[in-house]
Amino acid sequence: MILPSQFYQKTDVVFLAKSLLGKWLLSKIDGKLTGGMIIETEAYKGAEDKACHAYGGRRTKRTEIMFAKGGVSYVYLCYGMHNLFNVVTSKRDDPHAILVRALRPNVGISHMQKRRKTKKNLTAGPGSVCKALGIDRSHTGHPLTKAPIWIEDRGIVVKESDVACLPRIGVSYAQEHAHLPWRFLLANHP
Repeated sequence: MILPSQFYQKTDVVFLAKSLLGKWLLSKIDGKLTGGMIIETEAYKGAEDKACHAYGGRRTKRTEIMFAKGGVSYVYLCYGMHNLFNVVTSKRDDPHAILVRALRPNVGISHMQKRRKTKKNLTAGPGSVCKALGIDRSHTGHPLTKAPIWIEDRGIVVKESDVACLPRIGVSYAQEHAHLPWRFLLANHP
C-alpha cells in the first residue's frame, strides 16, 4: 500500500524518521522499477535544528521545497557530486525533512547494478540510493504518493528494540546538534 500524504504531515520528524524504517522506497524511472526496504534514515527538525538546511527559517531556492506540506521529495546535490533524497514532512512552513541513508535492495537489482556500475553496496549510503534508483534533482517536489517515486508500507513491523539511534553523519558544523541521536537504522542489519 502506498503511504498516503497524511502519513508525512505529522509534526514529529524524529518519530517519522523511525517510522520509515521497514517501508519500501521505489522508483520507476526510464521504465525501470527499482527499490528496496528503508534501513537507515536521519531526521532534520527545521528552523530549530542547526544541522538542517532550513535552520533559522532560511529560505533559498534550494530549501524552498522544505517549507511545503509534508509528502514531497527534496533532492539536493552534496559535495557537488551526489544527489541525496529526502522526504519533506510536517505542515506547510515547518521545514522538516528525513534523509534516506540506505536501503536493502530488493527490486530491479540488475538495473541498479547498471546505474551504479557495481554489484556491491548498491544502496549503502544516501548518494548510492539516488544513483541506484535513478533519482536526481529534477525529482524535487514530486509527491511521494505516485510514480516515478513513492513509498509503500508492505506490512513489515519494526519494533523499537530493532532500531539503533546514533548521531547524524557529516554535520559537525552543527555544534551541540551534531550529537543528537537522530540517525536511525535497523539494528543488526547487514
